[in-house]
Amino acid sequence: MFRVSFLSVVLVSLAACGGGGGGGGLGGGAGGGNDNPWVPGVFADYNDYFARCANPRTGTNPATGNPYPDIAGSTLEENNFLRSYSNDTYLWYDEIADQDPGLFNSPLTYFAELKTFETSASGTPGACESRDPSQAYQCKDKYHFTYDSEEWYQLSQSGVSAGYGIGWALLATSPPRDLRIAYTHPNTPATNLAVPLTRGARILEIDGVDVANGSDVDTLNAGLYPGPGETHTFLVQDLGSSGTRVVTLTAENITQAPVQNTQVISTPTGEIGYMTFFSHIATAEQALIDAVNQLNAHNGGAGIDDLVLDLRYNGGGYLALASELAYMIAGPAATAGQTFELMQFNDKYPNTNPLTGGALSPTPFYSTALGSPFNGTPGQALPSLDLPRVFVLTGGNTCSASEALMNGLRGVGIEVIQIGSTTCGKPYGFYATDNCGTTYFTIQFRGVNDAGFGDYSDGFSPQNSAGLGEDLPGCSVADDFTKLLGDPAENRFSVALAYRDGAACPVASGATVGMQQEAVLPGDEPDVIVPMPLWLTNRLMLPE
Repeated sequence: MFRVSFLSVVLVSLAACGGGGGGGGLGGGAGGGNDNPWVPGVFADYNDYFARCANPRTGTNPATGNPYPDIAGSTLEENNFLRSYSNDTYLWYDEIADQDPGLFNSPLTYFAELKTFETSASGTPGACESRDPSQAYQCKDKYHFTYDSEEWYQLSQSGVSAGYGIGWALLATSPPRDLRIAYTHPNTPATNLAVPLTRGARILEIDGVDVANGSDVDTLNAGLYPGPGETHTFLVQDLGSSGTRVVTLTAENITQAPVQNTQVISTPTGEIGYMTFFSHIATAEQALIDAVNQLNAHNGGAGIDDLVLDLRYNGGGYLALASELAYMIAGPAATAGQTFELMQFNDKYPNTNPLTGGALSPTPFYSTALGSPFNGTPGQALPSLDLPRVFVLTGGNTCSASEALMNGLRGVGIEVIQIGSTTCGKPYGFYATDNCGTTYFTIQFRGVNDAGFGDYSDGFSPQNSAGLGEDLPGCSVADDFTKLLGDPAENRFSVALAYRDGAACPVASGATVGMQQEAVLPGDEPDVIVPMPLWLTNRLMLPE
């Protein structure tokens, strides 16, 4: 089970700004074997080593419905698969140091070396070569990770994970620490209490350990990121309260509610729609359709004049859902025949997809529901708001498919106005690849919009900030834990409403940029760390 370390949460969150994948065209080959010596720069076909496992699985693969392809093999063959697969499909394959796979007794250890250690455009040269985890935020590739395959399948398909239905926010990660609730999901242990927990509540103790200055971080971590059935006790100061209460929570398998707080705010200058969108997971398709239908039905069917889309905690997910939502925002006139995103692989594959073997073709703006693996009705015509612009609330957790949504809309001339802080900066993606029970995520493509733009590896930044990202119109605004999400008085939402009416941006106080930068850049408002498990921070491609 994946747990985020309380003290190392900055590092983990950075690694979690990942991209994701969907399927891959892998098939078992007949070659390979332990007797194949390592020859630097010479690579066998990765299919020669696929599914040759030190510990082969038996039974049925839930992702395919077919028996597992595993046969008896060795750790060396698993390593050889990773070496050849990375050389063939990794976006920066020519920056991988070719090391002898026979020197590594764990595929996970070997996989960690099969990446570039160059720095990002904003990083310090040489920062990544030492493999120092504290410097990971400066690396060109911050998105290289693995999952147990069965756990990955369950998470990516259903949005189910163990917990209380709480997203934690770390306003201060070193003593005196400051831990708040960023958001909750309905019908979960957090909200099924007689007095539900809400955004903004401060956690003072966990199982008797002081959060602000306690040294028993193992107890803190165990309470924050429990396994199913674990029970932990919290001393809580609720939002707006000077008192405290003790809350006991038992972790369950939590199903996310990916779309929340859909509403319309009536103002003297128009009807403003709002929704919080947490994740592009499979269960979001129908929820997004329902939300847009709700907005269109407002005021007797007159609909809305503008949309505020809250993506501050949306780490990504299925790219196809980002395309559907982009269509629902922009409508058919702006998107017909246009490209939402085009994948670009390494220079070995200028015209074909190395994972599927098919010719490269752009992802369109989908105008009908795709259905399986999503939960909408296949072929159902999607509703649309037909808006020429959208206000997007962002933070350091806005990543991957969420950034692709912003970029895709910009590519067809829809104005994207950014209120918040610099996004995570991930124009990359990959196909989740299962081999011998481990699912590997290695960057395989970048995405560009209809205008050919995809260079936002330092994120998107409001134009009045000093963030290093691609400038967008809008305002740098700090996250606000004194108000609930969707409250028009909440800092980011209220600035969006004011900016729409012509108000100038508030003066930025100058503080640390969001978690993806960790650099003092005066003029960009502070962002907090909201740790997310890796499965929530992916750019997922559907299998072809």
